[in-house]
Amino acid sequence: MKTPSRLLVSSLACLFAVTALAQTAPSGQSPVKPYDAAQQQRMAWFTHARLGMFIHWGLYAIPAGQWPGRANTTRAEWIMLQENLPSSEYEKLAPQFNPVKFDAHAWVDVAKAAGMKYLVVTSRHHDGFSMFATKQTPYNIIDATPFGRDPIKELADACHQAGIVFCVYYSIADWHHPDSPAEYSQRVRDPETNKQDPNHGFHGNPNPNADVHKYDAFMRAQIRELLTRYGEIGIVWFDGGGAFKVSNRGELLEADQMAELIHSLQPACLINNRLGVAADYGTPEQRIPGGRTVDPFEVCMTLNGHWGYNRFDDNWKSPETVVRNIADIVSKGGNYLLNVGPKATGEFPAEAVNILREVGKWTHTNGAAIYGAGPTPFGAELGYEDSAKKDRDGKPAWVDRDEWRCTTQPGNLYFTLLKWPGEKFTLPAFPNKIVRAYLLADPMQHALRVTPGAGGATITLPAMAPEGLAPVLGIEIEGAIAPRGGGDKLDSKKDTAS
Repeated sequence: MKTPSRLLVSSLACLFAVTALAQTAPSGQSPVKPYDAAQQQRMAWFTHARLGMFIHWGLYAIPAGQWPGRANTTRAEWIMLQENLPSSEYEKLAPQFNPVKFDAHAWVDVAKAAGMKYLVVTSRHHDGFSMFATKQTPYNIIDATPFGRDPIKELADACHQAGIVFCVYYSIADWHHPDSPAEYSQRVRDPETNKQDPNHGFHGNPNPNADVHKYDAFMRAQIRELLTRYGEIGIVWFDGGGAFKVSNRGELLEADQMAELIHSLQPACLINNRLGVAADYGTPEQRIPGGRTVDPFEVCMTLNGHWGYNRFDDNWKSPETVVRNIADIVSKGGNYLLNVGPKATGEFPAEAVNILREVGKWTHTNGAAIYGAGPTPFGAELGYEDSAKKDRDGKPAWVDRDEWRCTTQPGNLYFTLLKWPGEKFTLPAFPNKIVRAYLLADPMQHALRVTPGAGGATITLPAMAPEGLAPVLGIEIEGAIAPRGGGDKLDSKKDTAS
């Protein structure tokens, strides 16, 4: 049933109206009603998976951060907008795009070795270039490039063979399509600086007189192609890319029809919160919610400072940081979608591969603390609100604690030790009887000494931390442990557009 609240542009007007980057869905919350049985069933694999690989790949990998003849080297997937390029100029990248070193199985092998359980790849980003064999526009990788292959099909096949859930990113925005209503205003925010530039306006093909009904039909036809030609799709990961304007004639796009189409073709397919309706989970971007949350969420984050490939960007997250993020996010009940921006040649940057290889050593050793694991039953260890400091919304600032994080499985608690405590580690108090304690990194899982105490049992550990990243202490208990208060702040910051 169609209602005004389910109209795409009106939803996205709420979603994007303040700036080209701000969105309204709270970071830890999925803007949906309580799940019905079908939705709970759809979400089962997602909440078990916990880790996914995000891939932003398109024509923007060719300039790789800098448009020829221009000074700025901070660009990536937003370069068409940031450099104010008309479609006629940006289109010239397509005949240059020939990623002959692309190997879908190699990409999937990297994801699997890192411990990723699903993969989300850009089928079409805001620049409007389709990275798959679509019949809806010749502006696609088959018809417009010398490469002539369908990387989405090859990745889908490789994922299905490897047991990785295959998912597609799809931008509702389109800076190229003449009937797209997504025209940026003269005052936009640069995604790199988050500052407004009153002189920066976009003058590409999209215009306020576009035929939004044609664009609506175009998008739904492309989604139909993606959901009927590439096997099972785990998620359609929508993104908006900026402020939407209703056309001068008052026409609107129907988001509910898009959601209905998806579930008619693939009932088990998930939809993130950036379509504006039918959301299965929230998508905080480039930040981790401050405390434990109650609704499913997925932190999407870059491995360096950009989503698409930027050859100047050496700001790589260390394996230690990635592991810390995994432990933090899963302990709050969320998923971690970590992005890699491949080169125009079709290769992952070597730095990304090396980092993910080290992360994989940790995930494969400590998988019990990640996959299918529930959030912490405690909470105070996550951090606290400091009323003496304010965040950008004027609310008390959240202060993280970094000693340890806890996740749960039936009959087990897993403490990821972000800082090695030395020979003694005191557990928070809980009533359950401890059966045994051990380190997951210990191949023999030798039992550690447990000394009961009124304030919580103390575990005797080796004086030196075991080799590897963030050791995990396993605690077997009798019965279930009930969650307690503390650390349950729902971060009020908004999702943004990648």
